[in-house]
Amino acid sequence: MRYLARTADGTPMLGDDRGYVPLEAAVPDAESIRDVLPTAPDTLPDPETAPARRVPAAHLSFGAPLADPGKLFGIGLNYADHAADLDEDAPSEPASFFKPATAATGPGGPIRLPPADISDRVTAEAELGVVIGRTCRDVEAASADQVIAGYLPVIDVTAEDVLRRNPRFLTRAKSFDTFLVLGPHIAVPDRGTDLSDVEVRTVVNDEPRARNVVANMHVPPRELVAFHSRVMTLEPGDVISTGTPGAHVVRPGDRVRAEVDRFGSVDAAVVR
Repeated sequence: MRYLARTADGTPMLGDDRGYVPLEAAVPDAESIRDVLPTAPDTLPDPETAPARRVPAAHLSFGAPLADPGKLFGIGLNYADHAADLDEDAPSEPASFFKPATAATGPGGPIRLPPADISDRVTAEAELGVVIGRTCRDVEAASADQVIAGYLPVIDVTAEDVLRRNPRFLTRAKSFDTFLVLGPHIAVPDRGTDLSDVEVRTVVNDEPRARNVVANMHVPPRELVAFHSRVMTLEPGDVISTGTPGAHVVRPGDRVRAEVDRFGSVDAAVVR
């Protein structure tokens, strides 16, 4: 598995389980992670070939892997269990929505809760994110790997009391600054990697609060890419968060973690 990441000071990095090298050492013409997304995974170099010494991940501080993410999709109620939690029926097709780029933040966050008079019930949700690598339209699900650069762990955040007042308030409920934690890297597996047994876990204060596997999604990741490519052009740096197995209410002082088997984890402090 190769990884694409950015340090907290903005340096693009290429890595694997043994550590990271500066991206420019491996791809001299690349100035950003977005520049190499179209090459993943087929021609993305092995860090071993770079004329630079690997730095262990533990010695680095990471920011969000995309400095300038593109379209940020969320998918609601993509697991039957989560729909039941919200007393809602699962939709018959993807219930997608957008989040603004200003909602995105990196590992550690913090997730900043709105003032209590605006929202006093905020939930955090672990998700598997899909990163688009190539500009595309009308992709078939069977060919989606040709346009997927990789995957990353995501913490999605919702002002649930705002949403419950009226479902038309979804955009507002999802769009507060820091309400989408991305990172710490984009994991780049081989094409055709089986995702069905990948488990996604919402963890709050080191206690798992919800968990489920990709096989139990109503619409799996590759089909989500195909579905949305029939609606609009997808571009490198777009991210589709594929839905959560379950949300948990968070308060100031909590720490939230999204754990995604094989692809990593990201955590963030919660503050007001």
